[in-house]
Amino acid sequence: MMRAISPSPAPGAGSPPLVGVINAGSSSVKFAIYEGERRILTGQVDGLGARPAAKASGADGTAIAPPDLGATPPNTPAEVLPRLLPWAQQQLRGRGVDALGHRVVHGGMKYARPQRVTPLLLTELEALNPLAPLHQPHNLAPIRVVLERRPEMAQVACFDTAFHRTVPEVAQAFALPYAYHEEGVRRFGFHGLSYEYIASCLPWQAPAVADGRVVVAHLGNGASLCALQGGVSVATTMGFTALDGLPMGTRCGELDAGVVLHLMRQSGMTPDEVESLLYRRSGMLGLSGISSDFRDLLASEEPRARFAVAVFCYRVVRQIGSLAAALGGLDGLVFTAGVGENAAPIREAICRGCAWLGLELDEAANQANRPRISRAGSRVAAHVIPTDENLMIARHVRALLALS
Repeated sequence: MMRAISPSPAPGAGSPPLVGVINAGSSSVKFAIYEGERRILTGQVDGLGARPAAKASGADGTAIAPPDLGATPPNTPAEVLPRLLPWAQQQLRGRGVDALGHRVVHGGMKYARPQRVTPLLLTELEALNPLAPLHQPHNLAPIRVVLERRPEMAQVACFDTAFHRTVPEVAQAFALPYAYHEEGVRRFGFHGLSYEYIASCLPWQAPAVADGRVVVAHLGNGASLCALQGGVSVATTMGFTALDGLPMGTRCGELDAGVVLHLMRQSGMTPDEVESLLYRRSGMLGLSGISSDFRDLLASEEPRARFAVAVFCYRVVRQIGSLAAALGGLDGLVFTAGVGENAAPIREAICRGCAWLGLELDEAANQANRPRISRAGSRVAAHVIPTDENLMIARHVRALLALS
């Protein structure tokens, strides 16, 4: 079994501390183990609740035998942990993991930085489940399992909302009675761990724009944009929940609230039915009728698939314009996450839509997935920077627990 956190070893004494990272979703658990900045073990369990399958790789990226899911496969993230942890210790040849870091989507108004897990903290975070129903309960389930089975194990909750607590009040506010704003009905923003990692990369990957006005496009099955001023979040497209902003794989994104009233009053839908529609049946899946996966849509000749992609790119371009206004101009655009890092046609459409801002696309560089995809001399620089939320979590764990 894994050992509890112990004091950092003196220089030259023993092995460096190991930090485990758990990123749990509704049907998957991604995990990684870090020795300092070096990832020495990584993998994931997908298909929970349907056909669970596991895969893993070592420090050099070579595939290794994954955790044995057993004769009765796990159905939830909470059921994965008891099988994952002994396997990890075996792979580490008996070395213990010193602490676990977890991605938690929502930290609410109270938490602007990572927190060490306590029973009280977990109860407070569970109260936020309605604000992120697709994510928060699944993020927290493995934390509770470890807290109950290994209460001495140090755990750290790292929040996707925390990076956006620097956003000015005026950009957080909805035009509702002010009492609701005081109660916490405001724009929180998400994908903060990804944006924080990208901000940490800008000084050495895009130094010319690192201190300037940058929009980061986190484009994947979940998608949002963030406006950075000198590496600090000043505006973002997601709002009170992770449903707002850009259309996503299965989420609708920005929506007139009157549509919800119409669905409930005229179509007789219950709140649960509306939630299922907006979170699970909309976005690219709803528009295309084919798939929520951009790879499927880009490969399809179906008109509705092309329409879904066109809607997505239009909305991204429109929101970039909005964030450029919030920044007072634009110096750089960064693409990241699964679609942003890999889908050249999506990047091309977005960059061409931003030509009015002074962005000149280098078509060859874009097709080759190069780190910079704008032409030399382009007034707005465009970059592709892979994100690494897990490494960001590991950094937070080491800093909070003073692990060297």
